[in-house]
Amino acid sequence: MKKVYCVGELLIDFVAEKQGNDLSKASLFTKKAGGAPANVACAISKLGGKGSFIGCVGNDPFGNFLSRILEDINVDISLLQRSDMFTTLAFVSLAEDGERDFVFSRGADQELTYDISVKNLIENNMLHLGAATSFLGGTLENTYSRYFFDALTHNTFISFDPNYRGDLWKGNDDAFIKKCTPFIEKAHLCKFSAEEAQLLSGKKDLNEACDYLHEIGTRIITITLGGDGTLLSTKNGKQIIPSINIKPVDTTGAGDAFIGCLLYQISKLDDINSIYENYEALADMVKLANKAGAITTTNYGAIESLPTLKQLQA
Repeated sequence: MKKVYCVGELLIDFVAEKQGNDLSKASLFTKKAGGAPANVACAISKLGGKGSFIGCVGNDPFGNFLSRILEDINVDISLLQRSDMFTTLAFVSLAEDGERDFVFSRGADQELTYDISVKNLIENNMLHLGAATSFLGGTLENTYSRYFFDALTHNTFISFDPNYRGDLWKGNDDAFIKKCTPFIEKAHLCKFSAEEAQLLSGKKDLNEACDYLHEIGTRIITITLGGDGTLLSTKNGKQIIPSINIKPVDTTGAGDAFIGCLLYQISKLDDINSIYENYEALADMVKLANKAGAITTTNYGAIESLPTLKQLQA
């Protein structure tokens, strides 16, 4: 089984449950662990895989809380860094249907510095680049790009999730597209939301968006469609893989659970290259990953809601 290294933010989600999706009206918040790349590492480890997190948190009680959460789930945190800057925070307000409104207060995640030892660790393993804050400056942006280059030169399977957040870019979408494009060109697997696929391709039709994104370079595309399932596209086929019917209470982390479950399954392959030709096997993997994403929405908080392998098989 290959190890999956996940690079980016680990943060505190202050969640306002059942108070609508307008943060200005929320008054009570519950502390939860979050951050998309950390969620993915946790999803992999909870399923019995080898998840490793590379990121930075503050030298504060929140940073201590987050590191304990990951350790308890058996995520490798040997590459977790600490900073004197405060731990990154996100404030999230949830409506009854699980939809959300959120605001970032950015802190230590941007302080991640390059560690040359990672170059050898990721060789013949897997690298997931899915940080929402990765292109927002700080040393994280440079570190993110350097690990990407290392992966390209060390036989590493690369997964990329742009994790677009409109409130972080505030009308600067062109810069976001420009920064994402090199990763889409070289990643073996890209996971998009419908909004991201349309934004990054400039195409409204998702089938046309897939064609364009394949043209750029990526070989496997998954576009998550919420309750409608996932559009899976490779050179060998294109179809929507249905999900299971559930009543969501918190959609936070559903996409991370999906890609974590998919990467976990790929990490178990003796020959990863085989996945490019076996569309049916890949579709089965996406079907199980859809289930993981759906289960995650049935409880509050991303990490604690991620399913175990037993829950997936039940």
